[in-house]
Amino acid sequence: IEELERELGIRDIIKLASNENPLGTGSKARAVLKKQTDVSRYPDGGGFRLKAALAKLHGVSVAQITLGNGSNDVLELVARSLLTPRHEVIFAQHSFAVYPLVTQAVGARAVVVPARDRGHDAAAMRAAVTKKTRLMFIANPNNPTGTWLRKKELQQMLDSLPGHVIVVVDEAYFEYVEEPQYPDASRWLKQYPNLLVTRTFSKVHGLAGLRIGYGISHPDLAELMNRVRQPFNVNSLALAAAEAALQDRAHVARSIAVNRSGMRQLLEGFGKLGLNYIPSVANFVCVELQRPAQEIYSKLLHQGVIVRPIANYGMPNHLRVTVGRKEENARFLEALKKVISD
Repeated sequence: IEELERELGIRDIIKLASNENPLGTGSKARAVLKKQTDVSRYPDGGGFRLKAALAKLHGVSVAQITLGNGSNDVLELVARSLLTPRHEVIFAQHSFAVYPLVTQAVGARAVVVPARDRGHDAAAMRAAVTKKTRLMFIANPNNPTGTWLRKKELQQMLDSLPGHVIVVVDEAYFEYVEEPQYPDASRWLKQYPNLLVTRTFSKVHGLAGLRIGYGISHPDLAELMNRVRQPFNVNSLALAAAEAALQDRAHVARSIAVNRSGMRQLLEGFGKLGLNYIPSVANFVCVELQRPAQEIYSKLLHQGVIVRPIANYGMPNHLRVTVGRKEENARFLEALKKVISD
């Protein structure tokens, strides 16, 4: 927002680009943050209180929790813990950009499996496994497409994988999904010791600016990641706010309700404009345009509307749009109508 104000001199900007919660931070987390006035001391490097709260929430031991500076940090930690240039990493086409980044950072080989209907092809990903495969990243639901693997598909894949393959199920948008066949992979940790589930406080909890996420895994894997984790990778404000956010069920419920109605509003708007979209179960949706999306993106910027072109994901004609508040969605749709008719 500040960049757009500075470079184009535009005011009254709406940002629907980064899948942030349009309601912002919940009241319980805000109240705690107001009390956190002393930042002269280092945070609790072990994150004891937050880990205890997360362990209770998920019915696991504290030894199974790894805290990260956002869930991205946990994705990097598992890569640094397990990968060498001799290893391969499997992930799907059109999946989260951090997966190739952390793979490249440690010199491992990326194996990109072609998407099926813009989502993960579970059977093809399983077929890509070799003796060199060490990690498999699965975003469920997937960013940027919003597609998802059903419980049966994911469980069949996990059942068929050899033990040397660690599966990372990235559930950053878990709370928004309301599909009955969507799996909560964190419930399968006892069954699959090679499973790591990641979650974040950046989305439904509205704490993106504090950078706080976590992983749940077998204690042995958590212990490995903690060997390479920086001792103060999560700051004291994030630790306190995340603990409070876990108790703010009302804020989560409101956020889900706003997302549900907002998604319906956007999809109806796309229909009226004659635009196709990828059905999404997250808090964003990809709309397909009849020309390169970068052009529409730039025009929308001049209307004070920020969305996300995703040509870097191999989808040059799509824009990813975060579901906003009712008035934000309406303004985006009106701006989109204007720029595509120019």
